[in-house]
Amino acid sequence: MLKEYLKILRIPHWIKNIFVFVPLIFSHNLTNEDYLIKVILGFIAFSLTSSIAYLFNDIIDVNQDKLHPVKKNRPLASGKLTRNNAIAAIVILIMLLIPLLCQLNNKFNFVLMVYALINIAYSIKLKNIVILDLMIVAAGYMLRILAGAYVIDVYVSNWLILTTLFLSLFLAVMKRKSEMSLLNNNSETRIVLKEYTPEFINQISAITASGVIICYALYTVSPRTVEIFNSEALVYTTIFVVFGLFRYLYLVLKNNKGENVIDTLLTDIPSIINSVFYLIVILYIIYIK
Repeated sequence: MLKEYLKILRIPHWIKNIFVFVPLIFSHNLTNEDYLIKVILGFIAFSLTSSIAYLFNDIIDVNQDKLHPVKKNRPLASGKLTRNNAIAAIVILIMLLIPLLCQLNNKFNFVLMVYALINIAYSIKLKNIVILDLMIVAAGYMLRILAGAYVIDVYVSNWLILTTLFLSLFLAVMKRKSEMSLLNNNSETRIVLKEYTPEFINQISAITASGVIICYALYTVSPRTVEIFNSEALVYTTIFVVFGLFRYLYLVLKNNKGENVIDTLLTDIPSIINSVFYLIVILYIIYIK
């Protein structure tokens, strides 16, 4: 039972919430202990909230998940946990979340509430509306960035927000493409798939990937970025972003991966190495050089 509860909470997906650390790192405050503690608390709050969203979504989608070749193994769809088990887990997570929110400021709490509400709306209806389903996924990542900035009250570059927007849209589109290949356009498990075509998906993926590269490159060379970090070297980190995007495209198009973004990224050695080197170079440029 414990194993099934851990599985239904989707703990590996908590890694998505590291986006709340982005404003801390790029605002030159990673060594500020007070700020770091606040962001860690914010990360935990987002993680608990995302697990609540996953539980709610599993309750809503249990019948559709039973028809899915992969999701049928989820605790609710497989019958290993009941609907009442999932509701009990949601109540416990809310009880853990409330004391955390009391330690965080109102701006962060408001963003977290908006994140929870759009996830509920997504599970009930919005995931079935073409294009809007992608925008909702992207909004979730952008809200993480804003929450990370609000929790420590720092400015976050508009270019960085736009980069996050295009990156999250790119990942969402690649997920849809993988689902189309996996399910052979069977819309019983994902109704919105019938509205997408391979040509449309390919166009959107090209646009969003280009948007990520352009916005990130412009962020690295913007006058404010150069002034804050007292260096123009950040532009060289663009190569890691380009490699990461191209590698992910390769995994989706060549190996038909991408239905689960986290599993794909955490099991691909080149992607892991690229991410580690990117982080090392970023920290060197911002905090050492």
